[in-house]
Amino acid sequence: MTVIVYLIAASLFLGASGLLIFLWALKHGQFDDLDGAANRILFDDEPLPKHDKNA
Repeated sequence: MTVIVYLIAASLFLGASGLLIFLWALKHGQFDDLDGAANRILFDDEPLPKHDKNA
């Protein structure tokens, strides 16, 4: 029976810590640009300048 008490306490601790981490990420702008990474993969990078081998 005491194992259940420990498991409930552990699950409440893990749930509260997960909620706090999510709220921290929300406050620090981790979810501001959700479309940026999705759009960045569609566009090519600027081509690098080619170096002349004879120069």
